[in-house]
Amino acid sequence: MNMSYEDCLKACQECLEACNVCFDSCLKEEDVKMMVPCIRLDRECAEACSFAIQAMTRNSPLVKEICELCAQICDRCAEECGKHDHEHCQHCAEACRKCAEACRAMVA
Repeated sequence: MNMSYEDCLKACQECLEACNVCFDSCLKEEDVKMMVPCIRLDRECAEACSFAIQAMTRNSPLVKEICELCAQICDRCAEECGKHDHEHCQHCAEACRKCAEACRAMVA
């Protein structure tokens, strides 16, 4: 496996976990309806991170495109989570920003 993937893999894994925690925590919030866009993007982002991890670990010929897409989805999720004051949303937004940065650095 390409060593330049290491930081990106770590960031994707941390982001995937933060998105899953945020997703689950949002479902427990009092006003779940207000959290729907956040919940949806948490799911999309976790899936994108998982896809990027798989692409890197199998040395996919499309790894750059997949990681670029992952970065775009992370940006969207960070933007949405950043709107909410909940600790899980703020933590998720931060993980998403770091992941987007790591994905972009990897494909640069």
